[in-house]
Amino acid sequence: MEWKIKKFNELSPEELYKIIRLRIEVFVIEQNCIYQDCDGKDLNAYHLYLKKDGNVIACLRILNRGVSYDEVSIGRVVVKKDYRGRGIAKEMLRKAINLIENEMKENKIRISAQAYLENFYGSFGFKKVSDVYLEDGIPHVEMLYISESEKRYA
Repeated sequence: MEWKIKKFNELSPEELYKIIRLRIEVFVIEQNCIYQDCDGKDLNAYHLYLKKDGNVIACLRILNRGVSYDEVSIGRVVVKKDYRGRGIAKEMLRKAINLIENEMKENKIRISAQAYLENFYGSFGFKKVSDVYLEDGIPHVEMLYISESEKRYA
């Protein structure tokens, strides 16, 4: 298995196709959620993904400040059904937070998380900052991560 992080313009057409295919497989088909996956935000995002045997089995995107929120954000977090429960999502989120803090030099991350994943994101230091709301028919909560270095100086 091989982790990759690329900006949109660095993705090959095949890589982009496999990322979008996985997102549709999980969010649209498995979760029965009809929404516009190609929302224009991918164009300026970092795409972190895991490949195995030529297939994308996990991915997420990192959006710069000002795209979805005033802070950097992480979204479209997905792991192929057959690979869940193996720690892949945890490893992927750690890699994303590391990139945001160390490469992008950002210290706050805001996400819109499916409500049932509040404890998962909470284990990384994300704090719930909204009431539950529906997004594409699925209960979500807004969560905020503040790096330890930012907390020291707050």
